[in-house]
Amino acid sequence: MIRADLHFHTCYSPDATNPPKQIIERLNTHPTIKAIAITDHNTLEGYKKTAELAKGYTDILIIPGVEISAEEGEIILLGIEKLPPEPWTARNVIAYAKDNRALAIASHPYRGLGLNDKALTLDLDAIETLNGITPIPQNKKAQQLATQLRLPSTAGSDAHYPTDPWNVYTEIQALMDVAKILAAIKKGQTKTAYTEKSIHF
Repeated sequence: MIRADLHFHTCYSPDATNPPKQIIERLNTHPTIKAIAITDHNTLEGYKKTAELAKGYTDILIIPGVEISAEEGEIILLGIEKLPPEPWTARNVIAYAKDNRALAIASHPYRGLGLNDKALTLDLDAIETLNGITPIPQNKKAQQLATQLRLPSTAGSDAHYPTDPWNVYTEIQALMDVAKILAAIKKGQTKTAYTEKSIHF
């Protein structure tokens, strides 16, 4: 079993400032979260940089990811190392994920640039039901969506800045291996939770 933050931004997102080196240092010293998905907006450069810096560490894992600004709303892809081809319609993005054995997750579906009820018509793999910077009512609505669609739930802090707390995590019944983690998420072997304390570094 591992605890992972499945939604995290680096300074390679235009609206974020988290330095990859600092992310690695904090992940290494975090008492419980040892895996993190780098999900920058429409770029994989932050993931690549963070993964490169993580090579010297044996007990942490960087999961490849991206948050795509699809026409219908934002979608997290986990397990890809190349961007999907445009146009970025939701169906094209999801099809690309499935063709590449990746996961397509509706990020914060009822906040801001989320998919909202358009998620009901899409072939998603999971719903982000616990987002660290989303108000509780919207997170609860996301959980209801996951229940209605019978899809697994994920959690991510959605941290953009060094001052953002690592306040939520996804508990996954898997070893520290990207393929095994993706398979476990798809099977619904996940549990979302708040950290015991919202750790500020």
